[in-house]
Amino acid sequence: MNSPEQSTLGKTTSYPDHYDPSQLYPIERASKRAELGLTGALPFFGADLWTAFELSWLNSRGKPQLAIAHFTVPCETPNIIESKSLKLYLGSFSNTQFASADEVRARLRADMSEAVWRGAEQPSTIGVRLLLPDVFDNERVEELAGLSLDRLDVECTEYTPAPHLLRAAAGETPVEETLTSNLLKSNCLVTGQPDWGSIQISYVGPPIDQERLLQYLVSFRNHNEFHEQCVERIFMDVWRHCHPTRLSVYARYTRRGGLDINPLRASHPLALPPNIRNARQ
Repeated sequence: MNSPEQSTLGKTTSYPDHYDPSQLYPIERASKRAELGLTGALPFFGADLWTAFELSWLNSRGKPQLAIAHFTVPCETPNIIESKSLKLYLGSFSNTQFASADEVRARLRADMSEAVWRGAEQPSTIGVRLLLPDVFDNERVEELAGLSLDRLDVECTEYTPAPHLLRAAAGETPVEETLTSNLLKSNCLVTGQPDWGSIQISYVGPPIDQERLLQYLVSFRNHNEFHEQCVERIFMDVWRHCHPTRLSVYARYTRRGGLDINPLRASHPLALPPNIRNARQ
């Protein structure tokens, strides 16, 4: 199986401009999940919501066309796609003629589905939606709903994941609340480049100590891990240390190379949020 270190991340790369699905580089989820003690059936549901802002191709007369693409990758897929390889793959459409946007959408769905489901006993497909320029005016900017933890004046001293900071008041009446922060920051697993994000944590259960939760989120600041892996780590840490009866963790990361990645993990089936960017994206 491919490893992150063997990918094109951090390496000088030629950028293909003719359709080339071989650029896609899947990376197995299992090894990082094993670090969290996750084997067999997953304890969560969810998906990774990708947005691609740099997608263009040629129509049958050679005129450039463009779109914003939304991809929905179920968390059950055995693989993620390394983001630089996805950028290279999308770039390979730029000088390739397609008869229609529908043909582009079908090609994206087929190629990316094959990559993320590679090795699965029962492969399926991902979701692909293309937004053409005539609907760009409908695109909204919204912040994550919830009570902001960033209002708290806390001292932060730990900058690698510190789950021991998490605490919930086990003896108190359970609450239902949604908490947010714009202070999530981690680093790329391979290159060490900073990844900036906002996060929304919704739960039902014993009241979580909000100051400690904010300190815990800040503790990812020097941590090297991909976006999807960070969200799964946060979900499992809160689940194990705070013992909610229901939990969802949703992060929206700022874009790099025209791509943003927005993972959601939840203890229960729920409708996916609309893929609406926030101000920093």
